[in-house]
Amino acid sequence: MDNLQLRQEVVKVLDESKVGTLSTVQNNKPHSRYMTFFHEDLTLYTPTSKETHKAEEISNNPNVHILLGYAGDEYGDAYVEVEGTAKLNDTEELKKKLWNEHFEKWFEGPEDPNYVVLEIKPLLVRLMNKEDKEPQTLQL
Repeated sequence: MDNLQLRQEVVKVLDESKVGTLSTVQNNKPHSRYMTFFHEDLTLYTPTSKETHKAEEISNNPNVHILLGYAGDEYGDAYVEVEGTAKLNDTEELKKKLWNEHFEKWFEGPEDPNYVVLEIKPLLVRLMNKEDKEPQTLQL
């Protein structure tokens, strides 16, 4: 599979998979939690509160690892591993763009000062478990 085909397969997994794990580093150890992800091309976004441990952990160490895509339907479900760097993004434009009514459980609205978006820039993306093939690394 060439790099363009691989990129298309990765984007397909990202389009179809909204919930995955986000791992940060805390005291030199991984700390994982489930998050909801959105993407534009290969940049990932996930809403959070600036008052969370993950926001503090990312401020201390921006390196993150994300798993997205395994549906659990059968052995062979494709998923992606993303190694990247994260930063807090609190621009009004992005907060409004990603806002949806499900966030009302945690935030008063897109203008809530505690509502921020984690923006994750991928450094390495691997397509895993695709038709039982070896993992394939997307060249970025």
